[in-house]
Amino acid sequence: MKVKEYINTYNSKEEMEEYHLKAIDFFKNKNEIHNFIVNFAKHEHKDLLETKLKGLVVSVKDCFTTKGLVTTAGSKILENYIPVFDATIVKRLKNAGAFIIGKTAMDEFGFGSFSTNYFKGPVKNALDKDYVAGGSSGGSGVATSLADFPHISIAESTGGSISNPAAFNGVFSLTPTYGLLSRYGLIDYASSLDKPGIMAKSIEDIAIILDVITGKDFHDSTSVDKPVNSYLEEITEQRLKVYRLAYIKEYVEHANEKIKKAFFKVIEWLKSEGWIVEEISLNYVNEALASYYIIATSEASTNLAKFCGIRYGLEKDVENKYYEDYFSEIRAEGFGKEVKRRILLGTFARMSGYRNAYYLRAMKIRTLVIEEFKKHLYKYDVLLAPTMPIFPIKIKDTEKLSPHEIYSIDVLTVGVNLASLPHINIPIESGKFPAGLHIIGDHLKEHKIMSFAYFLEKNYPEIFI
Repeated sequence: MKVKEYINTYNSKEEMEEYHLKAIDFFKNKNEIHNFIVNFAKHEHKDLLETKLKGLVVSVKDCFTTKGLVTTAGSKILENYIPVFDATIVKRLKNAGAFIIGKTAMDEFGFGSFSTNYFKGPVKNALDKDYVAGGSSGGSGVATSLADFPHISIAESTGGSISNPAAFNGVFSLTPTYGLLSRYGLIDYASSLDKPGIMAKSIEDIAIILDVITGKDFHDSTSVDKPVNSYLEEITEQRLKVYRLAYIKEYVEHANEKIKKAFFKVIEWLKSEGWIVEEISLNYVNEALASYYIIATSEASTNLAKFCGIRYGLEKDVENKYYEDYFSEIRAEGFGKEVKRRILLGTFARMSGYRNAYYLRAMKIRTLVIEEFKKHLYKYDVLLAPTMPIFPIKIKDTEKLSPHEIYSIDVLTVGVNLASLPHINIPIESGKFPAGLHIIGDHLKEHKIMSFAYFLEKNYPEIFI
């Protein structure tokens, strides 16, 4: 049952209680495999029936603060951290009547492409537990894919962390324009790149939740005002608001042959339906990847300085210890290998003597990436590409990959994230694992890409379900 159907049909306290118990049992039983943090708090079901979401079950990536519920950001350093406030998105969901079922596992502080950097162990793919779930929002992708009851998951993306696991687990996702959703209460990785987003089993479900959680937040100066029109109403209107399409040549070339085949099946189908789909070229694909990692690690190295074992998180006896020694001891124990690597990379890029050569040059590349995307989006309503260049790999095989090989997995997603453009993943049939179709639009044009994604969901014959 989809979210819209649930909201229209659930009308009794007994039905809702049964639904919530089923969801709790599901998350509890999957906990050992997929590392969910389950919320067993009781709710007044009668009151929830009068709300917009009627007690809809929602899971939240573990980088969003949840009042009274453990929030770890995937790191041992926050293993026992219980926030005293809700992130704005969580608060808005609760106010609309959502039941926050629990938290989903993730790569530590969002550092990873496979969700193998979670401090309790790797998150396992929903379609085959021997394979990676994708990262860093792997737990959100798994929860969305496995849940056989109405459910959505709030995720977060810095360089592709929503699209990646959505593609690997065969679900729909939206990464919106930077600023459309408040970042207040989000444990940051890279402040200029982090974007909350949504995973669900349909575009309609995404639209319903987006209508609830958008809007200006005085806690977040980068947030923007709520759109005048409802996203749900926009996408379900008869008139399709998108008509100019292009696919990105270089992104297709980076994909493996099986993903290319699935991608071009969509292109050929669109052409057979009367759409004109043109090819475009991007100049800064590889440069965008390098630029992203310099900017992201630079910002991360400053954002993570607050985790020092004094205000919250992992603590030790401070008696007779110098601050620097205590600080180093806490971080050595609490941070994982990948976190330490990225702190070192970011610190190096910001150092005097290297800042101009690395960080400022990366920022200039970012500007060129934005300008190039904007140039194409002036001509086209939607850009198309494969979401990921590969299918999920076995968890054991990730140990054989170098950091450079792992970082290169993000080549198709970092560009749109650097440019802060909204993008959607649609899962399409391609064998054991689905291929992801990326739908990319201009800033704050979520209604256009969602309208087109909704059209494909309803009409393309090989959508992965």
